Amino acid sequence: MIEAWQSQIKAAAAKGDKLAIVGSSASALPAVSTIDTRQHSGIVEYEPNELVIVVRCGTPLATVEKTMADAGQMLAFEPPYFGAESTIGGVVATGLSGPRRPYAGSVRDFVLGTKIIDGKGDHLSFGGKVMKNVAGFDVSRLITGSMGTLGVITEIAFKCLPLPKAQQTRVFDLNAADAIDKMNRWYGQAHPVTATTWVGGRLYVRLAGAAPAVKTAVEKLGGEALENDAAWWADWREQKHAFFAGETPLHRMSCKSTAPPLDDAEQAIDWGGAQRWIRAPLHDGAKARYWAKQFGGFATTQSAGSARQFSTEGLDPALLDVHAKIKASFDPYSVFPGLEKSPLLQAGEG
Repeated sequence: MIEAWQSQIKAAAAKGDKLAIVGSSASALPAVSTIDTRQHSGIVEYEPNELVIVVRCGTPLATVEKTMADAGQMLAFEPPYFGAESTIGGVVATGLSGPRRPYAGSVRDFVLGTKIIDGKGDHLSFGGKVMKNVAGFDVSRLITGSMGTLGVITEIAFKCLPLPKAQQTRVFDLNAADAIDKMNRWYGQAHPVTATTWVGGRLYVRLAGAAPAVKTAVEKLGGEALENDAAWWADWREQKHAFFAGETPLHRMSCKSTAPPLDDAEQAIDWGGAQRWIRAPLHDGAKARYWAKQFGGFATTQSAGSARQFSTEGLDPALLDVHAKIKASFDPYSVFPGLEKSPLLQAGEG
């Protein structure tokens, strides 16, 4: 499969054609040839004792997580699926993390190594299977979240973590400002917090880890127990919660975790306060970007339940220049979509 993709990319480069990378959906974009990553799947190597798993790009995310769960381990960044056919290559290509992200780390924090085919058709290998193999530029982390613009991810090595022995979610009736204060204060007190979300006037705090630690935290924090909390967090991660329903545009903002809530806005707050979701008319997107920038962050507009997050709109010229230089280095013939006009990938594509 690798050789076939290399030939396809080299042919496209010679003809000036474009290629799109698809995974969870085989539908092609108009007048654009595709590389279907699902043709290259399977677990290459899994060493539970070494906390490392190596997988091919087209492997279903569900298969990877099931294999790891059977060994008592997990992808700690808790990736969203946004569809049953999501692939592990798409997880890395989109760089999306779930509720555990601020407490365990993002996708790129768990990527030890990657193999990609660049826009010249060269099959390149970066990183390895242990952190000490990462020397010089950490290209594996650069590839994470690149949305298929730099090349085809063919293989990824991940660091694994053990599944928690106990889990419980506590719910508190609080306003947004108090919820932000509690999110930051409780995590600073070393409680085993693994997810926090404020929505609809209620703060949801997930505690997970060793059973004694969870029990002690519950006794100190109080709150109301959330029944079937695993399903609740899965709905939130997949953006199936009622907050994400409706036609009003959804703005996602990253910012300092201690930033105050927006006034007079339908909003949800998670990641310990570092991620905000705002329901507002599309023309309020500029206002959202301005607010996020004041608090050290960035804002984008997306569709609920999709990976449509990357946008160059609002980026400083210096950052745009960096993006252009990186793109030119990996894809000098512009075989893959550019960042500015990229047909953004659904989670699972890549």
